[in-house]
Amino acid sequence: MDDVLNFVNYLEYIEIDIGDDDNYIPRRYLRNIDDPFELYSDDQFFKRYRFPKRIVLEHLLKLVNINYRNKRGLPIPTVLQLLTTLRFYATSNFQAVCGDLRGIHQSTVSRIIKRISHQIATKARNYVKFPQTENEWDVVKQEFYDIAGMPGVGACIDCTHIKIQNPGGPNGEVFRNRKGWFSLNVQVVCGPQMEIYDVVARWPGSYHDSFIFNASRACTFFSRNNNNLLLLGDNGYACKPYLFTPLLNPITNSEKNYNKAQIKTRNIIERVFGVWKRKFPCLKRGLANSTLTSVSIILACAVLYNISLKLRLLNIEDNDNEEVDEVDDHFRDNNLNREIIGAASRRGYIIRHFS
Repeated sequence: MDDVLNFVNYLEYIEIDIGDDDNYIPRRYLRNIDDPFELYSDDQFFKRYRFPKRIVLEHLLKLVNINYRNKRGLPIPTVLQLLTTLRFYATSNFQAVCGDLRGIHQSTVSRIIKRISHQIATKARNYVKFPQTENEWDVVKQEFYDIAGMPGVGACIDCTHIKIQNPGGPNGEVFRNRKGWFSLNVQVVCGPQMEIYDVVARWPGSYHDSFIFNASRACTFFSRNNNNLLLLGDNGYACKPYLFTPLLNPITNSEKNYNKAQIKTRNIIERVFGVWKRKFPCLKRGLANSTLTSVSIILACAVLYNISLKLRLLNIEDNDNEEVDEVDDHFRDNNLNREIIGAASRRGYIIRHFS
């Protein structure tokens, strides 16, 4: 709070005239300018920074910790660095940030975003995580069952492409996705209340969803789980005993009922993408930062999304979902036996619960 009180509007340079000395070179003096906490109303502040004033001061400020050894260079207060980063998340535009927060050069804004995003991203394990107890999983399975009558479901999974600038270099083209633009293919696992359980943001856009899953912590978690939890995905994934996908050609009523329930339940991950990108438009408009900074921004936005969900700051009733990425074709597992086992597990599940 002292940091906020001391900050009372940030730097603006003015010149003063003292005498008629033609050789006098005006010195730079500092003058306070408008404090965003005072300048904007609650609604204006929320629209610009995506969080209420109280939440910024009481919750988000605790996520960052910047200690200066001295005051050389007139260091920018931590709270203003946080607001600068939040404003960027809401615009993905350096010029808009510089225009709102006067006296900060664009290069400084870039360094601030890199620093604050990295600090928030390092807190991901505390805010983006799977339920920890068996009782919590029981609640999750019941909430998923209430959606469309699918028992045993623990989470839904899908990938979304976040646009980035061309990284350049010998491996730049690896980031070009099948639609022809550069991206990071970001895997998200979510729960029934639209909470993000897991996020993987390190793979280039040309990598397939199923490849990303097989190399992820989520794959290890669900393949070894002791609670018989099911993961629901689209046909971009191979069907496994713990990952169920829709049937390509349902024939019987039980198969059609399964497909309807699977698609209706899995729709929650598409809603997560839509709400996440509306909350932080930088994810939808694209990132012009370095690749490593872009990864930090994506993880930081996942942390802030879960905080927003917990504090009821998300408009999850809006049905303006993100467009669903088209799946080129059904993914086939190179291991035929593994694919047969997955299909057999799904078939037994359909017989038990949808016949």
